[in-house]
Amino acid sequence: MVHDWVVLNAEVSCGYLSYALKEWQVAIDALIQGDLILLLRKGGIREQGGRFQIPHQRVLLYPTYEHQKPELLKSDYASKVQPVATGWHPETVTLQAWAEITHSLPVSVADPIAALNPLHIWNEAFVRDRVQWQPTQPLTVLLLRVFRLTQPQTIPYRAAYGGCRSWIELQHPIKLSGTAVLSEATYGDRVQQVLATLAIEA
Repeated sequence: MVHDWVVLNAEVSCGYLSYALKEWQVAIDALIQGDLILLLRKGGIREQGGRFQIPHQRVLLYPTYEHQKPELLKSDYASKVQPVATGWHPETVTLQAWAEITHSLPVSVADPIAALNPLHIWNEAFVRDRVQWQPTQPLTVLLLRVFRLTQPQTIPYRAAYGGCRSWIELQHPIKLSGTAVLSEATYGDRVQQVLATLAIEA
């Protein structure tokens, strides 16, 4: 993949972006901390054809709260979630990071997905639910190299950002500058670990 960003002392600057990928806040926090590099996706109800697609490789990470369920997380992460009422949303949302989606890996059988268990924050019930929902569709394993924004951006919540969809376009673009959470070498090692677990050649 060819990158058009400028890297100076691990600080990255590469223009502006308005596209965002929605994900549970607890997962985004784990990505920002470097505890996690992968997401498991099958798409939102409101996505075209109900299928998960990747229209953008470079995305802001937009935290969501409504569907976070402690009972679907490993214990270390379950305690970090405060459930909210259905339909609840914050008046403002703080964006702390953006990412490059470096790999999109479709997985169609349960066993390789189960083998990923040590490498993510969800428990077996979450993975089982994802595999069983629309079982004819593969589960997509996304690998993301994450960058902390130099200045986190707090934006107003808009109704257009809600609903069961993976992708949104923000009303105003955000300047992409920041520092990589993991070094290139460390991220590369973590990617190889995922590929080896799924028996995928690099």
